[in-house]
Amino acid sequence: MSIAPSKAKAAKYSLHALGVCCGLAAATWLAAAEAPTKLVTAGFSPFLISLGMVAGVFVARWTVPVALKGTSYVLMDLREKPHLMVWALLAGMLWAVGNTLTVFAVRNVGLSIAFPLWNINSLVGLFWGWLLFRELRGSGGARVVGGAVAIVGGACLLAYATSQHSNTLPGGAPLGIAAALSAGLMFGTMYIPYRKAYISGMNPLSFVTIFTFGELGMVCSLALFFDGGLHNVMAGLVRARPVMFWLFLGGFCWVVGDLFQNYAAKYIGIARGIPLSNTNQLWGLAWGVLVFGELAGQGVMAHALVFTGSVIMILGALAICMAKASESEQSSWKTAVDRECIRYGLDSERVRSSLLGEDPLSRGKPVRHWWEFLIMAVAIAIFVWLGLGAEHQAVAVNLPWMTVLLVTTLVCLAACGLLLWKRTRFS
Repeated sequence: MSIAPSKAKAAKYSLHALGVCCGLAAATWLAAAEAPTKLVTAGFSPFLISLGMVAGVFVARWTVPVALKGTSYVLMDLREKPHLMVWALLAGMLWAVGNTLTVFAVRNVGLSIAFPLWNINSLVGLFWGWLLFRELRGSGGARVVGGAVAIVGGACLLAYATSQHSNTLPGGAPLGIAAALSAGLMFGTMYIPYRKAYISGMNPLSFVTIFTFGELGMVCSLALFFDGGLHNVMAGLVRARPVMFWLFLGGFCWVVGDLFQNYAAKYIGIARGIPLSNTNQLWGLAWGVLVFGELAGQGVMAHALVFTGSVIMILGALAICMAKASESEQSSWKTAVDRECIRYGLDSERVRSSLLGEDPLSRGKPVRHWWEFLIMAVAIAIFVWLGLGAEHQAVAVNLPWMTVLLVTTLVCLAACGLLLWKRTRFS
């Protein structure tokens, strides 16, 4: 009788560690995805920039699940939980609005100020996790809240330290700040469908497949409405052809980061997973300072503030990493899971096994189809075609540091991907 409890505790610990790793890996890729938003300074419409990134996201979101699990697996998962398709579409629409607002924010107040403002989404998500999904109920919740507040506070300190280096449009600061805060609200609310899907046992790969229709449909509607109709949008896309590869690449990086973020939300909840993924500002700072030299010429005070803000964010992340859900909180999670199972008539045993990292759908032995290879080939061909027409952007970079950060990002992908495969088979 003593063996089973010890195995259960080991499994819970390993899933907590896995969720933490996914949240931290998400940060590296989400930071890399924000660089293309600087292209708004080249005179392109924010709606066009957002449309280009979302088009890249759409291609990547179809390709990655097909490569990892196959279409049969995804369709089986969706047939079991058809009610969650509406929630996935809603999440995609919220993300599309939020992403478009971030482009306005970057254009008006710069990335260094906008980034921490929209990263209040961690506090918004933490609130929704507590209110709707019974997260942080019991001991240990205060440490998570303190860690999340520290991460946001450290981010704001970094923004203040680098604010004098940003390019603000004349008279546009209030609009940029409002856009960034509104984006944070959209992103934070988007995590409600995320968590609702995962406490129902849905695979993140299935969720993001439907998610992408919501985001693409919403951003197309925004572009058509605000950029003067189909003719103007198509003309803008033709003009943006030389930079479209970089937007697609940014969208692909965002998909990888968001998938890790989804797995973090599944296994440790949105109250823990989202603040950890929001340490992406540390990586964004590394790109800005080490690669693009954004603090060149700044005084000792600016460097001291950057160091202090970075330390605060790291300490906040460490606090969340060590704040494993207590038994009382896990009991509250179980209550939320039971509520979803009763409401939608789900098999509670299958849902619980999915939350423990098992993969009930794999017992159905989904088969691979020839068209899956065609989908991946088309996606690769699109990237190659755009890459052939891409133009070099006149941005000075430090190649050695760029290489270091790229290698680090790829190592995070390989290490965390391997952990996910070995522990859950991407369940």
